[in-house]
Amino acid sequence: MPSIEDVKAYLKERGIEVREFEELTPTSETAAKAVGCSLAEIAKSILFVVGDQPVVAVTCGDRRIKGSRLKQAAGLKGKVRLPGEDEVLRYTGYAPGGVCPFLLPPSVRIVIDSAMRRFPCVYAAAGNDRSAVPITVEQLLSLTGGIEAAVSDAADDAA
Repeated sequence: MPSIEDVKAYLKERGIEVREFEELTPTSETAAKAVGCSLAEIAKSILFVVGDQPVVAVTCGDRRIKGSRLKQAAGLKGKVRLPGEDEVLRYTGYAPGGVCPFLLPPSVRIVIDSAMRRFPCVYAAAGNDRSAVPITVEQLLSLTGGIEAAVSDAADDAA
């Protein structure tokens, strides 16, 4: 299971600095407040299970992942569901509220939402519920091996 120290070391080797906070940052709202950015600039990492395959979708804090788009982007079939807390830890190695797109097991597919391209920099969690890392979409794609796809709607759009 990767720790915040593992993530910090991994990113530091690539010239990216992790920020740590006194206050908790487990939600997009609390992370945006701690970082001092808009809700939309938070890159939230959400684990889904598609059929029996874990997929982490990374999108803006003001967006909602559409299951049908996620399935298509990941090339998977089956029901899309949000896993329980124990499954999040088992599949990703991170506790809910600290899931990040870095150092995930190779069995976890990663989809980076193209909606994040609205910003030159977004802030992703770094492995715990008190961290954030400023990063570009290009860096996310490169460091995670993820694929880019349009998989979200604005959170206030009708489903």
